[in-house]
Amino acid sequence: MSAVILLLLGCSSGARTGDEPGRAPTVGADAATTTTATGLLKSGTAFIDQTSFRVDADIASQVTTVAHADNINKRADTTISAFGRVAEIRMIDNDIYMKTDMDLSGVGHEWMRLDPARVPADFAVSFTPGRNDPGGSARLINAIVTARADGPHITGTIDLTRVGAGNGINFRPGPDGFPDGARSNAFSATLDSDGRLVSFSIPAANGMPNATLRYSDFGTPVEVVRPQGAVAAPDALYPQLGLSG
Repeated sequence: MSAVILLLLGCSSGARTGDEPGRAPTVGADAATTTTATGLLKSGTAFIDQTSFRVDADIASQVTTVAHADNINKRADTTISAFGRVAEIRMIDNDIYMKTDMDLSGVGHEWMRLDPARVPADFAVSFTPGRNDPGGSARLINAIVTARADGPHITGTIDLTRVGAGNGINFRPGPDGFPDGARSNAFSATLDSDGRLVSFSIPAANGMPNATLRYSDFGTPVEVVRPQGAVAAPDALYPQLGLSG
């Protein structure tokens, strides 16, 4: 379960080995075309600071995240399922609560109240712009190498070694590092009729697993109940949060 300990707020998977698909086909695009396409994707995430929404993230059907966020009214909840274990997070105003059935050293299974000042940077639970997307779409968009837009559909290549750690989808290197093909993995994304990003998909290829990110339920009220009887999180919890452990 050590891998689960390191991914409490984000899907994470490392490079695989064995018989897997070869390098995925890439989509050629010059710099101007790529800039235009990535600009559409960045504009397509403006809703994060404007309305409530739902996020679904998945890696290889092994690690999933479902989150509801209302950054305007400071309400959010997240459920992470990883290899049969679950962690729940609730955020209300400036308070962060967490409960998990994962066997973390020195940590119980009751609701805990976290100290925001002690939460590591790659466990980005916040309503602050730039850190308030449970899907972590900005990290994916910033790792794009080439892209081309065809109406609401955007395709291209992404450097998975540049995605980094944070909310949503994460990729960790295997024992021998990332495979070379991970630097030009295919991706596809879709915008809805209002220009909002609704899906970002990375197919399995180059020794890396498939991953999907979906946004939906725009404008739906997010109701989060403050857990009763929550205890102060123990000191042992904080070093086990995030993906840098």
